[in-house]
Amino acid sequence: MPRPRSRARRTPALVTLTSDLGAAYAAQMKAVLARALPPGHVIDLTHDLSAHRIGEAAFLLRAMARSFPAGTVHVAVVDPGVGGRRAPIVIRCRDGSWLVGPDNGVLAPLAEALRGARAWRIEPAGGSGPRVGSTFDGRDLFAPTAARLALGASPGSIGRPHRFHRLRLPQAERRPGGARGEIVHIDRFGNLITNVPSDWIPVGSTQLSVRWGRRRARVLPWAITYEHLPRRALGAVPSSFGLVEVARREGRASAVGPSRVGMPIEVRWTRAVSSRPASVRA
Repeated sequence: MPRPRSRARRTPALVTLTSDLGAAYAAQMKAVLARALPPGHVIDLTHDLSAHRIGEAAFLLRAMARSFPAGTVHVAVVDPGVGGRRAPIVIRCRDGSWLVGPDNGVLAPLAEALRGARAWRIEPAGGSGPRVGSTFDGRDLFAPTAARLALGASPGSIGRPHRFHRLRLPQAERRPGGARGEIVHIDRFGNLITNVPSDWIPVGSTQLSVRWGRRRARVLPWAITYEHLPRRALGAVPSSFGLVEVARREGRASAVGPSRVGMPIEVRWTRAVSSRPASVRA
């Protein structure tokens, strides 16, 4: 009689963590995952997101997580309503990836990018860990759920089907000779990331007129890299997000004047194009 074939052990999926919690709270989530998963299966994307800014977090999560391998479990905890009426959810995407977190919109843009999204509400009977209070679902609910999914749990064992909250990120408006949008992220270098696509800038442009908030418009050099700007000069570059970025070489564009996420910004490219970029110093 032939010997029965042994069932191959399933390799756990990668788990990514994104939050505004800081290192100390994130460490508690990683402790939960470390008890369930082999070493090397948990990847920190960031834990220094701006506190409570769901839209900015959703923008960054989509940018960071969408290129991970199919089947990855992405946990996002930017959750000002923790323990309240918002539902804790998991979302399954077409490529087999899982999104785990609060149903406040932070997961929605990534779910849309990965396509084919279906959601389930996490139920207490779905195998989450013991809860200590009601203010740390990242540790007590999302991390153990992510571990179960990484090990192959079915969504039906996690909870019941759920219609999740959709969040549309702000879109720039293209206008004759320019565009109107807003600042969607200010990075750690003080660069202002707008939602204006950089491929909207006409080929051959060397300068842009840019105005944000109540500032007067400034004519800025449109440079390919930071190096093409004079030191300490303010300019605009095509960012790694594929969006127009206002930057100050070896300085902080955000320090030039009042700047915040959500602030309107207007970009125009109708001015005469000079043969050399202008140097604009703050």
